[in-house]
Amino acid sequence: MCGIFGIYSFLNNDVASKIYYGLYALQHRGQEGSGIATFDGEKINSYKGLGLVPEIYTNEILSELHGSVGIGHVRYSTTGDSCIENCQPFVVSSSIGSLSIVHNGDIVNSDKLKIELEKLGHIFMSSTDSEVIAHLLVRELLKTDDIVEAVTNISKELIGSYAIIIMHNNKLIAVRGPNGFKPLCVGKDEDGSLYVSSESCGLDVINAKLIRDVKPGEIIVIDGNGMESYNMMPENEKPVPSSCMFEYVYFARPDSIIDGVNVYDVRRNIGKILAKEHPCDADIVVPVPDSGITSAMGYSEEANIPYYEGLIKNRYVGRTFIIPSQEARVLAVRLKLNPIKHLIKDKKVVLIDDSIVRGTTSQRLIDLVRKAGAKEVHLRVGSPKIISPCFYGIDMPTKEELIGSSKTVEEIREHITADSLGYLSIKGLIKAIGRKDLCFACLTGNYPTEVSNKLNNVK
Repeated sequence: MCGIFGIYSFLNNDVASKIYYGLYALQHRGQEGSGIATFDGEKINSYKGLGLVPEIYTNEILSELHGSVGIGHVRYSTTGDSCIENCQPFVVSSSIGSLSIVHNGDIVNSDKLKIELEKLGHIFMSSTDSEVIAHLLVRELLKTDDIVEAVTNISKELIGSYAIIIMHNNKLIAVRGPNGFKPLCVGKDEDGSLYVSSESCGLDVINAKLIRDVKPGEIIVIDGNGMESYNMMPENEKPVPSSCMFEYVYFARPDSIIDGVNVYDVRRNIGKILAKEHPCDADIVVPVPDSGITSAMGYSEEANIPYYEGLIKNRYVGRTFIIPSQEARVLAVRLKLNPIKHLIKDKKVVLIDDSIVRGTTSQRLIDLVRKAGAKEVHLRVGSPKIISPCFYGIDMPTKEELIGSSKTVEEIREHITADSLGYLSIKGLIKAIGRKDLCFACLTGNYPTEVSNKLNNVK
C-alpha cells in the first residue's frame, strides 16, 4: 500500500527530520524500503535504503538532506521487485529543472505506457510503475512547462490507483487519482508549514493539524504563495469515488481519519455488527492483534462476552499479510503471536480477525489456540469474503491464492478447522464505515476501472 509524506516549510531549511518522523508513523504501510528527497534551492538531495525507517537513516544522513521542501516514501511492493532500485522517491533531471516523485497505488496499464516511453528514448532504472509516472510527467512538462497541465494530461493516460506527491523545483504538488482509491490529506503546523500525508497519523506525530483530505481528482500546488487547488477533470466527467474499503478494515492505523471518517470508530462498529450478524455461545472474545483489536472490543461490548488479550504479539515482526513470500509468512505467524494459555484453556473462544485472504494464517492461528487448550474456536471476520484479486495496490495477484474464490464459507471453515465461521456482510461493512462510495472489487469482482489486460494474466 505504501506511505507517502511531504513538507513545504516557509521557515525551516531542515525538513528531513520531520519527514523521517512522518514516515515512521506510516511504517505500517510499507516495510521493505524507504527514501527521502529534499530541495535546497539549487538541487535535489536524496537517500534511499532497504528495511525499516529507523534502520535506514542516521542523524548524519538526515543532516545532509538540506532543504525547505521534501518528500518521503515507505515501500510495499506490488509492481516491481523489492530492491534498492525500486525504492522511492524517483528523481529525474531535465532541461525544465529537477523533479522528484513518490507514489502510492498501482497503475494497471504501466507496462504498455513504459513500452511507449522506451520507444521515445526514455531510460528506466527500475521496474516500478511509479517511475513510469515520473517519466510521463517530465515528457509533459517539456511540452507545457506547467505542472498542473502536465498532471492533468497524464491523468488521461493512467488507469489504476494513485496518490502522488511531486517535488518540482521549489514546489510541492499533491495529486489524488479521480477514483480516490488511495488516501491523501493535507495538514498545517503552528509555523505555517504545510504537509501532505497518506494518513492523518503522519501529521499527528509532528504536531501538525489536519486541514482536510485531498479530494479525488484534485491537484494541490504548494509554493511560496501558499496552497492552490485545481481539478484534473470537469466535475461532470469525474467517476464516482471508489476509496479502498481495506483502508478502514486493515491497512490504516486506527488513530487515522480518512475522508472524514475515524478508522477506530469503523472497526468498533465492525465488531458490533459482526456480533449481531454472527452471534456465538462463547466464554471469551480474543482479538488477532493488532488489526483485530478494536473490532474485538466492539464484538465484546455488543455480545456481552468478556474481552481478553489471549494472543500476545511480538511487535518486532512485520505484518504477515504484506510479506511477499509465502514461506516467510508461515514463519512470521509463529514468530509473531504467542497465546496466554491459562486464559484460553478450557474456554470457548471467539477469535476476531480483519480478513481471510489465503487461509494459511487463519488455519495456523486456530491451531495455535487449540494447542493452548481452547475447548472451541469460533472465527469472526471483520470483512466480507474476498473472491477477486486487487489491481490497485494490494499484493494478492491471482485468484488461486484467494481461498474465498473457490470455496464456500462452510468449506473454508472446514479447511481452517474452525468450529464456526462468520464473515461480515457487505451491507454490514457499508453500515460500519458509513459511506457507500467505496471500492468492493475484491469482494464482488466488479472493478471501477478497466483491468482486462491484468485479468488475462490471472488464473
